[in-house]
Amino acid sequence: MTRPVLNIALIGSGFMGRAHALAFAAADRTFDLPLSPRVTVLADRDLPTATAAAALLGIPNASGDWREAIADASIDMVAIATPNLLHAPIAIAALEAGKAVYCEKPLATTIAESEAMTAAAASGRPTAVGFTYLYNPMIALARELIAEGEIGEVTAFRGIHAEDFMASADAPFNWRCEPDQAGGALADIGSHIIAMAKHLVGDIASVSGRLYTAYPVRRDAQGNDRAVTVDDQMDAVVAFANGATGTLAASWIASGRKMGLAFEISGTKGSISFTQEQFNELKLYRSGPGRTNGFTTICAGPEHGDYGAFCPASGHQIGYNDLKTIEVKAAVEAAAGLPSAAKSFADALAVEKVADAIRRSHREGGWVRP
Repeated sequence: MTRPVLNIALIGSGFMGRAHALAFAAADRTFDLPLSPRVTVLADRDLPTATAAAALLGIPNASGDWREAIADASIDMVAIATPNLLHAPIAIAALEAGKAVYCEKPLATTIAESEAMTAAAASGRPTAVGFTYLYNPMIALARELIAEGEIGEVTAFRGIHAEDFMASADAPFNWRCEPDQAGGALADIGSHIIAMAKHLVGDIASVSGRLYTAYPVRRDAQGNDRAVTVDDQMDAVVAFANGATGTLAASWIASGRKMGLAFEISGTKGSISFTQEQFNELKLYRSGPGRTNGFTTICAGPEHGDYGAFCPASGHQIGYNDLKTIEVKAAVEAAAGLPSAAKSFADALAVEKVADAIRRSHREGGWVRP
């Protein structure tokens, strides 16, 4: 039976826009979705850029104006893969036009914009936010193990998102260094580890954080020295609402780390350990006596949720674009009004409030409630 089509306007054709386009196409062929997603128009900063990208990605229509794409009555969903500064105006306009919205993280550049986006979504239109790493089948397994009491009562979460793409003093000033683009390690990659902590352990009740700028001046592409007013690194102590304690860190100057999104969760009966650099594995420790007692490595396999849609054998591994495909599946299910694993604008706002509390703690000193 032919499935109803979900017509999508994709806004942005950079790395993330391309990832969205590939994931929509793959999801339609990988999963039995309630709607068949079709990216029918690609919008970008100008028509030549949009036209070239649309031709490369096999998208039939192009536009140099995102407003034109949203105004199209045939569009059901707007997928936002633009610079952060444009998330709020595009999302709010799309929601007011009655479209479902799928937006990359961070939700917006300010708390006020994030709240406005969430308020616009209160109309009931479905929303989804691109916290890609939460859709890993191994993360789903970790959440199930915690919920089932496999490691007992959670006592601590120690998490970090560490990369090294800004580790050199010669790394140029770019959009990530712009405060009005929600720049800084906390906003750019810290949102991922905050989202992970909340996803696995629960709400964060209070934080005490510190931000650090290793290179207060960087040279831009034109050879000009530019002052850097965003953080290169964030460290925070957190208290969870359920009584557990923890630490969160984000750094883009962590030399040698390429995708060091990692955590260890301790409980009264065991522990769970994970790193995105080996994201097809989860390590589980069960407390008990014995000379050989230690962490057991669990390899991702078809028995672990959506992994089986990609490969029928354990240990063969899935990749980043497969995680994006699973994320798109959740976004499409949300757009169809079905139960979905998608993180909504309200979920993303809660993450932004924790990040904002860390910034306030750095400025004011002491503990701050999100």
